[in-house]
Amino acid sequence: MAEIQLVVFKLGNEEYGVNIMNVQEIGPYEAPVKVPNVPDFIEGIINLRGTVIPVISLKKRFNISGGGITENTRNVVINFGTKQVAFIVDDASEVLTIDTGDIEDTPAIIAGAERKYITGIGKQGSRLLIILDLSYLLNEQEHRQLEAI
Repeated sequence: MAEIQLVVFKLGNEEYGVNIMNVQEIGPYEAPVKVPNVPDFIEGIINLRGTVIPVISLKKRFNISGGGITENTRNVVINFGTKQVAFIVDDASEVLTIDTGDIEDTPAIIAGAERKYITGIGKQGSRLLIILDLSYLLNEQEHRQLEAI
């Protein structure tokens, strides 16, 4: 069976994973500079080694409440189209190898636009991991706004 490697991160008490091939780097949280007139979940911008990149709060994007910035908060930087984007997560400390046979299709209960960025549910024993493709996270209008930043 084929295997994939996932970068595992937490939002609240839930665990999520993204393909390691999409992750540029994981770094400590850096407070972004606010940008006016952007969607609520875009926290602002940071300077990452000379490149200005937008910062998105996944908790706000997924409507997950609770918890603020802690010492475990991280920025997960991915290549997002032609730009790099940092995603704020509560913790990111593990790379997990999982058999593709241990990944189930996205449950039918998850409908609409939200379904396209959830690529499946990974299982390891009693542990469940929501596997995301962050490149589908934004709709077309939000993607244009992000490109304009």
